[in-house]
Amino acid sequence: MLTMMNGVRAMRQPHNIFKLRHAFAAAGCATLIAGCAAGPDYARPNAALPTAYTAGASEPPPSAGGADDAQRFDAALDIPAQWWQLFHSAALNQLIEASLQHNPTVEAAQAALRSARENVDAQQGAFYPTVDASYAPTRQKVAGTLASPLASNAYYYNLHTAQVTVSYVPDLFGANRRQVESLQAQAESQRYQIEATSLTLTANVANAAIEYAMLDAQIAATREMVGAQTTLLTMARRQLALGQVAQADVATQEAALAASEVALPALQKQLAVQRNLLTALAGRYPGDGTAPSFDLDALQLPATLPLTLPASLVEHRPDVRAAEAELQAASAQVGVAAANRLPNITLGVNAWGSSASTLGELFKSGTGFWSLAASVAQPVFDGGALKHRQGAAQAAYEQAAAQYRGTVITAFQNVADALNAIEYDAVALRAATSGERAAAKSLGIGKRQLALGDISPMALLASEQASQQARFNLAQARANRLADTVALFQALGGGWWNRGGG
Repeated sequence: MLTMMNGVRAMRQPHNIFKLRHAFAAAGCATLIAGCAAGPDYARPNAALPTAYTAGASEPPPSAGGADDAQRFDAALDIPAQWWQLFHSAALNQLIEASLQHNPTVEAAQAALRSARENVDAQQGAFYPTVDASYAPTRQKVAGTLASPLASNAYYYNLHTAQVTVSYVPDLFGANRRQVESLQAQAESQRYQIEATSLTLTANVANAAIEYAMLDAQIAATREMVGAQTTLLTMARRQLALGQVAQADVATQEAALAASEVALPALQKQLAVQRNLLTALAGRYPGDGTAPSFDLDALQLPATLPLTLPASLVEHRPDVRAAEAELQAASAQVGVAAANRLPNITLGVNAWGSSASTLGELFKSGTGFWSLAASVAQPVFDGGALKHRQGAAQAAYEQAAAQYRGTVITAFQNVADALNAIEYDAVALRAATSGERAAAKSLGIGKRQLALGDISPMALLASEQASQQARFNLAQARANRLADTVALFQALGGGWWNRGGG
């Protein structure tokens, strides 16, 4: 290889180098003169955005909830990058951090981003000339009826050929620039898809933890009900033996106990499913370890909620930003298709090397050869293929534009849904809280009456069942309020822009 390179340097005659430099300079000038690239320059769609998220409202409601669980909205408050920390649950914080580090969907999205960036770098290589070096030794025989091409007139000979080929395609009409622009936009889209994937993952973990806490509270209420009904059944059987109640009363109590006992395994099954889900979201197999437990009392409802202006939503939603990047990629492909219909110029040194019958003579005086060539190709007739490819690219751009508008509308719908859920679930929580307090008070009175002998165990059964249902409703209402807050954080974008380097 060293000998080859020395030979190449020996062959560089001044007039040859001048011709090469002149040719490449001319190509560079042509590229500069061409200026702009073919096709449209991308511009963000100028769509009018609403001034409010919900119908008939120009400002967010001042608060949602009762005196004990009121949440107020603050348009000046931004969403922290680790929004889940606002629930003040160490177990939730640890689980979400583990999920972000080990969940395969995040790893896959990150690998896709690396692949997209490598494609950008690969396409940018087309801006530079390509240089190839080759060495080809051959053994040949010339037919006796032909004269030998060698000065020695030998019919059997070896031929060693070493050459360097240089070619360059000036990007006169911007086909490569548009292709690079398209790939860069796709890489940008993938970057936002990572943010969208992470946001979806963190919201799913938070919702799964809330669901787990709700089921755990309902299981606790059911177990207490089973215990209370077992006690009532024992008392009813004792009273039946004394002749104070009928057999039908005992049967009623037995049916009520059986109903509560049947409900318990169903709740436990749902809890096991949530536990497996939490483990899987953290990137582990269900049998690898025990997922942390969650308690509704350990999840604090944030008192102040951010509510960014509608005009900022398109900047904060990662799915909207990804859709916009896909739109830019489609716009650049229109330019690529347009440039492919224009002339294509190739300039280069087709061959520059040395040929000799022996390896030792390679690169010596008289063995060198070179050739310069340029070509201009203009599509003349292709059955309309290039025209229709440009039409397809334009239609793909219009499709991406419609998908972008749809993504924006969905983003506003998500925020509106979250705000409506917060408003109405706050009312439901107040009602559930009042109902649970009333049922607990009624049950307490009934237990005191039973202890004094004023009522029978059967009379207390209705109060027991009402109390259990009230506790179920309260656990569901509290979980809904927490899940609504998660939904709002997710709908507003999750605060990824506040993360260092994000």
